Amino acid sequence: MSPPLSRRFRKALVALVATAAVALVPLTAPPALASPDRAAPGAATAAAAGAGYWHTSGRRILDEQNQPVRMAGVNWFGFETANYVAHGLWSRDYRSMIDQMKSLGYNTIRLPYSDDIFKNTVPNGITYANGLNSDLKDLGSLAVMDKIVDYAGAIGLKVVLDRHRPDASAQSALWYTAAVPETTWIADLKALAARYQGNSAVVGIDLHNEPHDPACWGCGDTGVDWRLAAERAGNAVLSVNPRLLIFVEGVQTVNGRSTWWGGNLAGVADAPVRLNVANRLVYSAHDYATSVAQQPWFDDPSFPANMPGIWDRNWGYVFKQNIAPVWLGEFGTTLQSTTDQKWLAALVDYLRPTGTYGADSFQWTFWSWNPDSGDTGGILKDDWQTVDTAKDGYLASVKAPAFGGGGGGGDTTAPSTPTGLRVTGTTSTSVSLAWTAATDDTAVTAYDVYRGSGKVGAVTGTSYTDTGLTAGTRYDYTVRARDAAGNTSPASAPVGATTSGTGGGSAGCTAVYKVSSDWGSGFNADVTVTNTGPTATRSWQVSWDWPGSQTVSGMWNASFTQAGKSVTARNADHNGSVAPGASTSFGFGAAPGGAGTPALVCRAG
Repeated sequence: MSPPLSRRFRKALVALVATAAVALVPLTAPPALASPDRAAPGAATAAAAGAGYWHTSGRRILDEQNQPVRMAGVNWFGFETANYVAHGLWSRDYRSMIDQMKSLGYNTIRLPYSDDIFKNTVPNGITYANGLNSDLKDLGSLAVMDKIVDYAGAIGLKVVLDRHRPDASAQSALWYTAAVPETTWIADLKALAARYQGNSAVVGIDLHNEPHDPACWGCGDTGVDWRLAAERAGNAVLSVNPRLLIFVEGVQTVNGRSTWWGGNLAGVADAPVRLNVANRLVYSAHDYATSVAQQPWFDDPSFPANMPGIWDRNWGYVFKQNIAPVWLGEFGTTLQSTTDQKWLAALVDYLRPTGTYGADSFQWTFWSWNPDSGDTGGILKDDWQTVDTAKDGYLASVKAPAFGGGGGGGDTTAPSTPTGLRVTGTTSTSVSLAWTAATDDTAVTAYDVYRGSGKVGAVTGTSYTDTGLTAGTRYDYTVRARDAAGNTSPASAPVGATTSGTGGGSAGCTAVYKVSSDWGSGFNADVTVTNTGPTATRSWQVSWDWPGSQTVSGMWNASFTQAGKSVTARNADHNGSVAPGASTSFGFGAAPGGAGTPALVCRAG
């Protein structure tokens, strides 16, 4: 059973408050609908891979020239929140953001929204300073969405519109609520289909985000059967624009087996979605790591070798049996824990490297581009500019900048072995490494970093910092180079490093624990860390033992490990330095509730 994933937007709400003072000009009239014949800028250029509207053939997605394409993109959220616009525009111009996506090799944007944007909402959280976003002034949310779609299309990216929530307040289990009935949901989907008709930058619509219990698949109850609702909505969209792809997510529970919200497509085998237009259906799943929630399979002794079987059962079989294309619409992690690093490495391999399989692969959009997703973070760091090269590096082998990709045995030459691996710094919780670049007959696209025999990170550059380590402990590292075809070099010569400190005892800081909410089956808590020493800290960690069977499911502004009842939280990259007398804080979700207040031990480095 998955906990509410709305935690992903905890930091987004903070951003909303922070941007309330941004200068905005109120909307004075409803935005005009786009002409049905409106084409994206640049549509007249010669057809390239991915051009035009798309359709399906078995497990593949094909472009207008019947060439197979691979979606490899990011989620850029915000329209579904009370900002009513994609986040980060308080810091940057929207075109700069989209340009950066393309430059990193992402070819698709999944753009979440809520039905609130059909109420003439006025975006908030857009800066116009120094000429940024100047063409967005006086525009409502839908008109700003037009600008984003048009620019993405003009530079060769595709967009999938994602009906993420009925309104800006929260995710819903079903596709309708008392305030937003099914008729409104379908009417708004049809309005989007009409708005972008003729603009093939919008390649399809994700009908509803993360249906979950009590939503069922194939049970026949029209009030909760998501498969039947998806048919009604999908056919309504196709009645307006029969060239769109219809993306249908899974549910949470099928035949008593539960997984992530929207991640269970096991019901497709016996009850496939039936659309009135052939070759327009794509199934979609979501999958996450422990930074979102703990799941039983992460504790399996065989992890991560057990994961392909779980993915096969929940959604992978749809692709492997050639039933339909499968799009992993969301997957993400803070990448702080070793478990999450192993999970992401295994998942990327499962998604099929583009260099080996070309476009005969799973489709995907990573969660998220935004850094303000509280339990995953994003491709961008908190400054909305700097790239998290570790996350981006993990995805290198499954990117497909031009939608297709070679595959099928073209490049078989592995890069040279990285040399000069060295330790450039240590703290009580981290080891920093650097090495000399490898060479390749085409290009090295990433470096995989191993601690012992386990992969702990992937980066595009020649340096890496391994965090969340134990004080006074020796660790051994190697590095391998990888190219776009998935060829991997031999391991570098190993190097060892010992973290500083001795471990144990309270020193230099105090920690105060407070439960912010407790609903019985789970709870959220916040911890404030105060520097009691005479100098600024470089790092800190807080440890405690649970009095009962509590398990931490996710943590923000810190990373954590849990062994039995013992939990250790360590600072994130941005809050390890705390001035004398100053404080920082982190929070987490755990279950079950009623844990009381454990005794905390704080140690500063």
